[in-house]
Amino acid sequence: MKSGFLEQLLRRIDRIDPDSLQTHFLRLAREKGLLETILQSIREGLVVVDGKGLVTYANDAVARLLGGDVEAMTGSSLQEALPTLDWEGLMGLDPEAWTRMVNREIEVTYPEHRIVEFYVVPLQVVQGAEDDAEGALIFLRDVTSDREREESTVESKRLEAITLLAAGVAHEIGNPLNSLNIHLQIMERELQEVKDQELREALLELVEVSSNEIKRLDQIIHSFLRALRPTQPQREAVQVDTLLEETLKSMEREISDRGIWVEKEIPEDLPSLQLDKGQMQQAFYNLIRNAIQAMTEGGILTIRVRISEHGVAVSFSDTGSGIEAEDLGALFDAYHTTKEEGTGLGLMIVQRIMQDHGGQIEIETRPGHGTTFTLLLPRFEQRIRLLGGREDSTS
Repeated sequence: MKSGFLEQLLRRIDRIDPDSLQTHFLRLAREKGLLETILQSIREGLVVVDGKGLVTYANDAVARLLGGDVEAMTGSSLQEALPTLDWEGLMGLDPEAWTRMVNREIEVTYPEHRIVEFYVVPLQVVQGAEDDAEGALIFLRDVTSDREREESTVESKRLEAITLLAAGVAHEIGNPLNSLNIHLQIMERELQEVKDQELREALLELVEVSSNEIKRLDQIIHSFLRALRPTQPQREAVQVDTLLEETLKSMEREISDRGIWVEKEIPEDLPSLQLDKGQMQQAFYNLIRNAIQAMTEGGILTIRVRISEHGVAVSFSDTGSGIEAEDLGALFDAYHTTKEEGTGLGLMIVQRIMQDHGGQIEIETRPGHGTTFTLLLPRFEQRIRLLGGREDSTS
């Protein structure tokens, strides 16, 4: 078929005078140049392959989407650019299967992370192609933003469900907490009548600890609700070292029971920061609890505080098993946890609190050697909020 077509073409060319032939070739060259310009300007990638899966043409968008050089790609096997594509299997499909086309997605990590959707169309179904033409056209499209929007929508729905659940739990827990608080106040009054001073003071201390724990539990519930439905932090002058000591004292029994040794490196001349005391104490509590839960057979919790020109950095380091690389990307997702006793909400709350304070979180981890979470607290209120706070930055 091809040889017959060429013979007819040559016979017709012989009948054309040189001037007309030159005119036809110039017109063809202009049309080819226009077509090339169009193909190179479109955002979608276009690859043409022959029947053996070798690339015969690729536009510049392919290099942008998949990385590499177009010239180097030409003549090479398609398997190198799209390793998930079974070219031999595709070429064995019948025409009806080809008409359904092949549509897949791949994840590309170089030159940047993106999700690329591609579909394959055989040349046999392309209008104007030879009946026995072998090969295919492959179209590639960047769908990263589409997938991110889908994930954002799903995450919003999940947070909405969590918020409704938390509101219900807070309501159900609130009444027993109020009852406990009232009974502790009655116990405190009754203990004043105890004659043995040493016994009275010991029991009053236990009542005070219990009362403080009830207050803290109430703050945790409200902080959790605020973290899911963020509000403007109620800022006041706070000493970070004092807040850390109060948090550690409230967790003293749990830390001791787990065989954890606490080391502190805190400078004496810490400046006061404008923070929401309740929210920040909740952030400290969550990170300390994560650290001690990561050390299942005891260990060392190191708390370091550093002063910089812009603020204060508070680090919590454990000697646990560290975090695997595949878990790092989902650390702040709701319900994601690597611990048997975890809820997967603690780090999400910490992240939201830091966003509302204009701060940042840094993570350093080495599998088998432990993890360090660092909170970067600004010395002055940030007028430009981090994305995610949703409040007006001029307020």
